[in-house]
Amino acid sequence: MMLTPVMTTTDLEKVKEETLAALAPRLRHTDNGIQHILVCAGTGCSATKSQPVITRLEKEIGLRNLNSRVRVFKTGCFGFCKMGPVVMIYPDMTFYCQVRPEDAEEIIEQHILNHKPVKRLMYHSADGITTQRTIEEIDFFNHQMRIALKNCSIIDPENIHEYIALDGYAILADVLTNKTPARQIIGTITRSGLRGRGGGGFLTGKKWEYAASYDSKEKYVLCNADEGDPGAFMDRSILEGDPHSVLEAIIIAGYCIGAHQGYIYVRAEYPIAVQRLEIAIKQAKEMGLIGDNIFGSGYDFDLGIRLGAGAFVCGEETALIQSTMGLRGEPRPRPPFPAEVGLWEMPTLNNNVETYANIPIILRKGAEWYASIGTDNSKGTKVFALAGQIKNTGLIEVPMGTSLRTIVFDIGGGIQDGRKFKAVQSGGPSGGCIPETLLDTPIDFQSLTDIGSMMGSGGLIVMDETDCMVDISRFYLEFAQHESCGKCVPCSIGTKRILEILNRITKGEGSMDDLQILEDLCLDIKDSSLCGLGQTAPNPALSTLKYFKDEYIAHIKNKTCPAGVCNSLLKILISDKKCIACGICARICPVDAITGEPKTPPYNIHQDVCIKCGACIPKCPVDAIYKR
Repeated sequence: MMLTPVMTTTDLEKVKEETLAALAPRLRHTDNGIQHILVCAGTGCSATKSQPVITRLEKEIGLRNLNSRVRVFKTGCFGFCKMGPVVMIYPDMTFYCQVRPEDAEEIIEQHILNHKPVKRLMYHSADGITTQRTIEEIDFFNHQMRIALKNCSIIDPENIHEYIALDGYAILADVLTNKTPARQIIGTITRSGLRGRGGGGFLTGKKWEYAASYDSKEKYVLCNADEGDPGAFMDRSILEGDPHSVLEAIIIAGYCIGAHQGYIYVRAEYPIAVQRLEIAIKQAKEMGLIGDNIFGSGYDFDLGIRLGAGAFVCGEETALIQSTMGLRGEPRPRPPFPAEVGLWEMPTLNNNVETYANIPIILRKGAEWYASIGTDNSKGTKVFALAGQIKNTGLIEVPMGTSLRTIVFDIGGGIQDGRKFKAVQSGGPSGGCIPETLLDTPIDFQSLTDIGSMMGSGGLIVMDETDCMVDISRFYLEFAQHESCGKCVPCSIGTKRILEILNRITKGEGSMDDLQILEDLCLDIKDSSLCGLGQTAPNPALSTLKYFKDEYIAHIKNKTCPAGVCNSLLKILISDKKCIACGICARICPVDAITGEPKTPPYNIHQDVCIKCGACIPKCPVDAIYKR
């Protein structure tokens, strides 16, 4: 049997010093003749071929015999996903975006050898003329503050030494070697004001305190990485870019509550995150940071991975626990809470990835430092996945209290194609739609709840004038209804009834009575559902009813969809004045709904045959076809 090595604090410090020297260009911006080229290798940039960029850069470096002074590293997400693949060159901090493999030769030849940055690959401001060389010059980054994401664009996530160089595992070493009382650590976390980032917003320190208070021969620590919101990728990016910060926090949590086994429940659809977690756990075990007698303290802790199959309900902690044990992922009534009865009926502490990622830096910098960031009831920062009808999509981290307006227009760059802002939905399928009149609302737990939305795990979907709010509500209710586990009637049947009403309205078959029935039904489901899925599923319908009721009325009374989205209420027409009778529309129509004589305008669309697919609209060379 192979014994786990015992890492000492001296060993840790030696690794840190050796690695810091190697990382000097990147961390100290030291011009010692060595240059580091960092390439984003998160899911977003990987999908746009960042790996071939890495391969080509390495090839060009090798061809010029530059390996001794130029090195290429892969990192986690920079956040500016719209501009991927992203490349950063140190020590001069030049930021390149939308880099292609064929750009590698120019980067090496012009930037590295001739010290002339490649301007065409720099970020161009809104005017399309001004080039911005460094991150500090780009508005997308200016309003952000990275805490949970602090290492994601700096270190190689597959190299534990680089995490150690940035004080990684130092807090764990301090806690274990000094045998710091658990209540002292928990007290620091409580005073920091950190609240759970998975959606519920419960005080993290209190949750740890409850789990520690139960006397049991076995306890467990669980990490919720089952990120199921459409368009959300906060936890995934942390695991891909800085997995060791999460591992360190989980071990500290185990020590605090008296647990010796932990599990990370991560969805199988995150292959890069899973792979990097596996690498990180293997490296930590090889260095004695996971296993027996960690830092010679006598404390043992093991950590495993459980893969989820993509059920949205498994984001709820009791359903997550069931699934982790290999059972059907269904919630159960609470109390008892997992801190008392969790995995295998034992006390279990469960936090999500982002919550854990905040722990090491809080313990390193102190509760007062962290509590000084944010608002009175929401401390620290929050990571958001910014998506939808917005110019700058990506991953952002901002101090709590930052306004929605700042996020949408300063960081996000405003609405694309010059269209008008309509709403932003926070909190994923469980959140509400927030109108323009409330754009100055600060982002914190209470403020979002007060206006009928929620923080959730951190999805922000921006909508413009081309989005129908009734259809948006229908979409999210359809998602919630599909993801309901079926255990409780209010959620499984109630969401189905809501969806039926919304379907009727989008087809022009609704009545004004439906609006009151819809509201009453939503409130009943919120009050009586078993878990958070059902309790929050009505939020999209309730918030759109409150802030966009005129769109519901237009669908019911006028039989029109103001945004031109709901097909049943639309007509696709051909302009008599613009049509040139080219016949392209007739040839493209899949159901032969368009007829006419070549060179004899106008052509005609037969409404009783047309399926409103819209295939003809972009094909018309003179823009004669339109929806109404």
